[in-house]
Amino acid sequence: ALGDVVVSRDERPWWLPWVARLGEGVVRLLGATWRYEVVRDPAYAAGETAQERFVYAFWHSAILPMAVLRRDEGIAVLVSRHRDGELITRVIEGLGYVTARGSSTRGGEAGVREMLAWAEQGRHLAVTPDGPRGPRERAKDGVVYLAERSRRRVVPIAVAARSVWVLRSWDGFRIPKPFARVRVAYGAPLGPAEGDHESRLARFDRELTELTQATRRAAGERA
Repeated sequence: ALGDVVVSRDERPWWLPWVARLGEGVVRLLGATWRYEVVRDPAYAAGETAQERFVYAFWHSAILPMAVLRRDEGIAVLVSRHRDGELITRVIEGLGYVTARGSSTRGGEAGVREMLAWAEQGRHLAVTPDGPRGPRERAKDGVVYLAERSRRRVVPIAVAARSVWVLRSWDGFRIPKPFARVRVAYGAPLGPAEGDHESRLARFDRELTELTQATRRAAGERA
């Protein structure tokens, strides 16, 4: 679930555009030093070759390396309406993404409608299933709900780096250090019609958790 606190245009601080531009620059500069190792499940690779459109899902802690890896592709990202979501929105839009503001849950129809509108334009969709406030690395039902509504398959994505800073935040936010080798693993897509809603959510949570654990081991990440 994502938040629903709306920040009006009048409440946005004057310095926000400047900080967002600075943040974008820092992310691009740091990301330029990373070396990516990308692993694709054969089922995902086949769909990608066929130009299938997906709902991408990864833990909130992996936002930064994923934002760098898929920058300038026009992927639609769901961002919370919390106050800090405004800054995040500006930074990721600067990185070449489009955004929807709101929630992917059944009560967050505004966010879902915006994401579906982007889907109709042929864009990939991306969500963090444990955001924006946790619990850490536990999927909430919004990701499966969005897949059901968009009639797309969900692709679990895990990210890890041996050389990484782990922040003391609710999500254990991860920042790969300069010149780190970043491993990104795309798992097998989960179809929107495979089982009922609850079983699909449980399966997705299990598969993303297992993929994350395996990816961290392969990358040598200890945190």
